[in-house]
Amino acid sequence: MRQKAGCGDPVGCAVVSEWQISDEAGGVLAARWWQWALSAPDEVSPVADETGEHAGWRQPEDLWFLAGTYGGRVVRRCELPAGRRVFFPVLNMQHTKLFSRKAMSLDVTRATAHLNGVPLPLKEFVAPPFRVGLRMHLAWGLWAGLAPLTPGQYVLEIKGETAEGFWVDTTYHLTAVGG
Repeated sequence: MRQKAGCGDPVGCAVVSEWQISDEAGGVLAARWWQWALSAPDEVSPVADETGEHAGWRQPEDLWFLAGTYGGRVVRRCELPAGRRVFFPVLNMQHTKLFSRKAMSLDVTRATAHLNGVPLPLKEFVAPPFRVGLRMHLAWGLWAGLAPLTPGQYVLEIKGETAEGFWVDTTYHLTAVGG
């Protein structure tokens, strides 16, 4: 992520995502994200968290995952390390291989992500089969990735809706620290 030249306040700056994710790498990241999200106990689940309190739960060393939601409006505030890539879903789903041998997808009618008001590119990724506990899972989703953020404050807005009426409206107030 880089700021526009001459911009000293990241909250008011437009930023540009520079992290290009290939289909294969995105599928692997989606599988890693699901393993992370599904392994959290309910009481510290970043997905169930409505404030951002548990955003740092067992984050990997090489990037930072932002949690999706179970739907509806959520506002989260969290700190993350500056200089680390960020990966998150706009809309996604997973199921066990017992349910279907192919990843299922959603009928998406709207999907957007904006960082400090600047639209981010979204990409559809299908995860390779991955294990959580004793079961193999499959997953699909619309995802976005951010190049490492410089220290400062950012507002990430994530919105999505399906033809079936499921919707998400998530705002992250992010503070990138250190670096």
